[in-house]
Amino acid sequence: MLLSNMELLATAPGGVAKLRELILTLAVQGKLVPQDPADEPASVLLQKIRAEKDRLIAEGKTKRDKPLAEIAEEEKPFDLPVGWEWVRFGDVVSISSGVTLGRKTPYAKPVSLPYLRVANVQRWYLDLASMKEVVVDQVELPRFQLRKGDLLITEGGDWDKVGRTAIWRDEIATCLHQNHVFKARAITPDWNAGWAELFLNSGVARSYFASSAKQTTNLASINMTQLKHCAFPLPPLVEQSRIVTRVEELMRLCDALEVKGQLEAAQHTQLVSTLLGTLTASATPDEVAASWQRVAQHFDLLLDRPEAIDALEQTLLQLAVRGLLVPQDSTDEPANALLQKIRAEKDRLIATGQIKRDKPLPPITDEEKPFELPAGWEWVRFPDLCAIAGGATPSKANPTFWAGHIPWVSPKDMKVPQIRDAQDHVSGSAIQGSLSLVPPGSLLMVVRGMILAHSFPIAETLVPVTINQDMKAATPYLADVLPFLLLVANGMKPEILALVERSTHGTCKLESPKIFGMLFPLPPLAEQSRIVTRVTALRRLCADLRQRLAERQSVQARLADALVQEVA
Repeated sequence: MLLSNMELLATAPGGVAKLRELILTLAVQGKLVPQDPADEPASVLLQKIRAEKDRLIAEGKTKRDKPLAEIAEEEKPFDLPVGWEWVRFGDVVSISSGVTLGRKTPYAKPVSLPYLRVANVQRWYLDLASMKEVVVDQVELPRFQLRKGDLLITEGGDWDKVGRTAIWRDEIATCLHQNHVFKARAITPDWNAGWAELFLNSGVARSYFASSAKQTTNLASINMTQLKHCAFPLPPLVEQSRIVTRVEELMRLCDALEVKGQLEAAQHTQLVSTLLGTLTASATPDEVAASWQRVAQHFDLLLDRPEAIDALEQTLLQLAVRGLLVPQDSTDEPANALLQKIRAEKDRLIATGQIKRDKPLPPITDEEKPFELPAGWEWVRFPDLCAIAGGATPSKANPTFWAGHIPWVSPKDMKVPQIRDAQDHVSGSAIQGSLSLVPPGSLLMVVRGMILAHSFPIAETLVPVTINQDMKAATPYLADVLPFLLLVANGMKPEILALVERSTHGTCKLESPKIFGMLFPLPPLAEQSRIVTRVTALRRLCADLRQRLAERQSVQARLADALVQEVA
């Protein structure tokens, strides 16, 4: 049943990870391979381990440990198949800690050797790309040196580091382990390290480690006593081998499904990029319509993941700002007439002292224009249409500056399209110098911060606000153009992000001469309204598509979970 449904499980959200966890769960519960009544039971294996342990103690090769408590019924997470035994992990292996770093002990015969630390021990494998060395005394080698088949188990750190287990396979001739990495060594040759690795990396063992770990903020760790007391299912030795072999086979299938999914995702991304690229490469509305028909034929194939819908929405915005989304109307008052009105309003504000006269922008040359505009459109820059303002951080030394109710917007507030409030507030007395009041109906944008590595946050102000120094505000001289300006800022995100630079200490930034020197198309005001209306409707369609996709994925995930429950 598991094999017949692997494809279904793998295509569910997070499916391959769920499939791997299911395989491990079935394996450690004895449900992955059939039991063979002819197998020598685990009780016999346990007797051999105890006998060998007693021999080593008698010969003085190891010390007798304090007996571990019997396993109570409530400690057993599931019922075992016939022939299996519950044991304490510390009863079937010899567990030891590693070398402590920074010791001041003098050494008679010092030797510098490579050692494993937590970063080297990953779940299922060892990462030996970055190794360090430690000085120990030669007489300590038997205590700290690793042998082929040793299990390496991490003490902790971040939550994902607790109990990570991998097998040492003599990758390095002589290697030690640090005290934050436990070593679990077989007591008898009748031992399958692969089975122990499998169990300790399973969800069952990880749940035990999580419940027994010492916890601090975002950190967790287990000690040797907790590791020794872990309830460990011991199958017959030959069944251990069959289980490990079967798990390896199924994990290879999971690897193949994962690669197939990644390949399909890459191919899908290329297909989406190619087909949507035919839309943005169109020069006329007729070409857009023809390309749209080709894209529409493949909607079911194209729009089956959120990133494809995001790409479609971005394409629609790009078409909108280029005048390719709605037809032009020759009776519209042209954009140059709108620009004259804007300049007149700007001159009035300067004359009344409400704004200062800024430095004139250089004329736009034909060489700067990236494409031909529809009739009645004009190339402009943000300062042609808006008053530009920066922000600042009022002095923290003056508490009265921070005792008001005026929103002080910073990049952390720019997660919504409209700003009504902010996490921080300032008083009227703080509005001085570089900190000014930004009126409602302004366009806010982030111009500095790591968010610019992949996104360009913008928002519209609905109330008067102030902004910090990582922001800029563009307040239109005519309020009617704001909806189109918001659309431009969204539609030209790829071009804007291409202007982002890195400062010497790595922070992303948009320099004012670049962002406010960038050209963009300005349609007639009536056409702006038609474009915004059309884009709003299409973005609602994209939102509906996302909702339907989320519902479909939710159903698929529930189906996969139900299948997992049935199989497990």
